[in-house]
Amino acid sequence: MSSSDVDPTQGVYGISVAADLVGMDPQSLRLYERRGLLEPARTGGGTRRYSSDDLARLQRIGYLLAAGLNLAGIAKVLELETENARLR
Repeated sequence: MSSSDVDPTQGVYGISVAADLVGMDPQSLRLYERRGLLEPARTGGGTRRYSSDDLARLQRIGYLLAAGLNLAGIAKVLELETENARLR
């Protein structure tokens, strides 16, 4: 199976690995989930599993934070981007 065969929405990364991959700490990922900025998949035991799509969203969140937006502003930007993509 090549990387192109992997479903980008399938959660495969644990929180520590996901945090390392995007240059954030696990507590930030938990905060963003509590604020509704992303919703990682969960295993039967409740462990978070982050997908490639989740990692891309986390990178976008990091970019928006660096640009000076607060979490409420980021939530609105992400909502509008999702709606825009849906309408295309």
